[in-house]
Amino acid sequence: MATTLVSVDEYLSTSYPNGDCEYVDGEVVERNVGEIDHGSLQTRIAFYLLMHYPQFWAAVEIRVQVKSTRYRVPDVTFVAGPRPAGRIITAPPHLVVEVLAPDDRAGAVQEKIDDYLAFGIPYVWVVNPRTGRGYVHTTEAAREAKDGILRAADPAIELPLYELLGK
Repeated sequence: MATTLVSVDEYLSTSYPNGDCEYVDGEVVERNVGEIDHGSLQTRIAFYLLMHYPQFWAAVEIRVQVKSTRYRVPDVTFVAGPRPAGRIITAPPHLVVEVLAPDDRAGAVQEKIDDYLAFGIPYVWVVNPRTGRGYVHTTEAAREAKDGILRAADPAIELPLYELLGK
């Protein structure tokens, strides 16, 4: 299968009909989006963070430039500060959340996690809505949130995953 490479400028100026795509080293990469369970959990996570941490900023599906040739679109982005300036996040946020979709592949998810951590994002939360499990990834380790609470430090942020999943 042939791949057509596009420039960063072309990627940034294009609207994608099935939701925003990611950009990885010249390739436009589609994301698995659009399902009710996925979108509902994504919204509940962002809403919880906004309501419980109003001094900070959170949003869904915002482009994050993790390298000059890579743009990722996390399901939820949380900045421990005010709303970022500009159209794209270019400084590491405090944490990002990836909500797994049925078609997500382990290798592709791990590549995103690696990009986020290499960019300097301290916490990457990965949530599997089908199993009800959540995982916290840092540069030091990856661990399951066995008690159902996803956590980040400096500032301290907690998200009761079981409560949001109705478990």
